[in-house]
Amino acid sequence: MEFECRAPANVADTLTNDVCVKKVQSSFWRLTILGILAGVYIGFGAQLATLVGHDLAKFAGVGFARFVQGAVFSVGLMLVVIAGAELFTGNNLIMLSVLDGKASIGKLFYNWVVVYFANLVGSILLVVLMYWSELWKMNGNLVGAYALGIANSKASLAFLPAFARGILCNWLVCLAVWMAIASRDITGKIFAIFFPIMAFVASGFEHSVANMYFIPMGIFLKSIPAVVEAAGVPDLTNLTWYGFFVRNLIPVTLGNIVGGAGFVASLYWIVYVHMPKKKQS
Repeated sequence: MEFECRAPANVADTLTNDVCVKKVQSSFWRLTILGILAGVYIGFGAQLATLVGHDLAKFAGVGFARFVQGAVFSVGLMLVVIAGAELFTGNNLIMLSVLDGKASIGKLFYNWVVVYFANLVGSILLVVLMYWSELWKMNGNLVGAYALGIANSKASLAFLPAFARGILCNWLVCLAVWMAIASRDITGKIFAIFFPIMAFVASGFEHSVANMYFIPMGIFLKSIPAVVEAAGVPDLTNLTWYGFFVRNLIPVTLGNIVGGAGFVASLYWIVYVHMPKKKQS
């Protein structure tokens, strides 16, 4: 009798010996194009969460509003995994192949750097398109005001909270990718992705690629007086490109690496790849 999903050991083997090896062997242009697409896809989830959540809390309460935002945001990773794209946070799982000697640390960092900056390009592309669309004017500029508030709060985080939230976020994101690989059909992959991604967004954790959409969108909208007035945010001094890259992206990215490459890839490699090999030897 065939199980409906692959066992964890099978997932570890697939990632270590197949999926992650192919990722480090991909050409520059393949990584770049698929990385740009991943930035756009995660941005789609971010903008949808902004639109749906901008006024929901006053009708349904904060907790349920955050749940709904997380639910709709999950479409981003569904597009990445099922349609196909290269996402920096998911590629933290390449650490499995590095630990097993199937990929070099140099190829790991090459993949991460190319994909990371391609994700940034894709995210900014969507920010520009959304800004031009003027959909942030919906509901009397309240959608834009909410986007501005999200961006400002993220750019104002201290290092340690941003780092810790980054760890927690990519722990869940990489588990979502892990379970999607375990799933044998598209329905299973959708459910595997939905719950961990909903959980990280509802919980308020920090995703570096999602923030490549959230914060630049706020920086763009900061120049619109009507949006600033509707937001009623008294202090926007941290909402700058410095605040984006230095105050947020650096600690969040480091946290994402610890959560994904450390707590998922490394620990599962020890349990499902390294320890069984030691028993056989």
